[in-house]
Amino acid sequence: MNIIPFDDRDGVIWMNGHMVPWRDAKTHVLSHGLHYASSVFEGERVYSKNVFKIKEHGLRLHRSANMLDFEIPYSAGELDDATREVVAAQGVENGYVRRVAWRGSEMMAISAQHNTVHVAIACWAWPNMYRDASKDQGVRLKTSAWQRPSPKMAPCHSKAAGLYMICTMSKHQAEREGYHDALMLDYRGYIAEATGANIFLIIDGAIHTPTPDCFLDGITRQTIIGLAKARGYEVIERHMMPEEIANVSEVFLTGTAAEITPVGEIDGKKFEIGAITKNMIADYHALVNEPS
Repeated sequence: MNIIPFDDRDGVIWMNGHMVPWRDAKTHVLSHGLHYASSVFEGERVYSKNVFKIKEHGLRLHRSANMLDFEIPYSAGELDDATREVVAAQGVENGYVRRVAWRGSEMMAISAQHNTVHVAIACWAWPNMYRDASKDQGVRLKTSAWQRPSPKMAPCHSKAAGLYMICTMSKHQAEREGYHDALMLDYRGYIAEATGANIFLIIDGAIHTPTPDCFLDGITRQTIIGLAKARGYEVIERHMMPEEIANVSEVFLTGTAAEITPVGEIDGKKFEIGAITKNMIADYHALVNEPS
């Protein structure tokens, strides 16, 4: 596999108000964001040179930072404009944008109230996260031993870097066992999400999706709910136990990186890529490729 490291690429990255050469976009090893996970980020898709739902992503970045008790020194609108500049400078037609904000190096302790908040925006060409999975069979999931935490234990409605640690561990374990990703339950044992995508399950022709009360209510998730309702599908947001998977006929994942990805198996239970999943894929593709 020919992997191009992300710190050794051509192009530019917007960092703290300036375009800098890609390889020079660096932060210090004693950054608070690295040691204490005081960092938030956004992932955004570029379709035909346009960033999908750019305003929604920008506002969420600021909300996430506020939940971690720091303030981003640029408005959401300023960062939206900077994002468009990066996409144009990189010449990306279809790809991915990463905005990230983190506390710097002034204080290296739990308390970091006087640390500078840094912001960077990068963009690169990137296909679907599950591009290596079979489009005809869908991705294979295995339930993780790790669970999404209670809102009393973590700022689970923020897109915070630290919340993804157990996702990485879960996905690594699943991949070692031949799966594409992990299904995560929440702290109560309800179905929650995959490691980086929300989940939808079809039961008796209705679309069921877990209530996002302890994990991120994804922007793609919200988009798909709107598209499904516009088609006349019944969408039910509720708590679901993993035992209910036995009654499921179709499953798909949603997310900026995953887009709309069908699931072909969870813990040995097989699913067809049915009509509802195919319709949601088609509707989403049509929406993101609408002329701006």
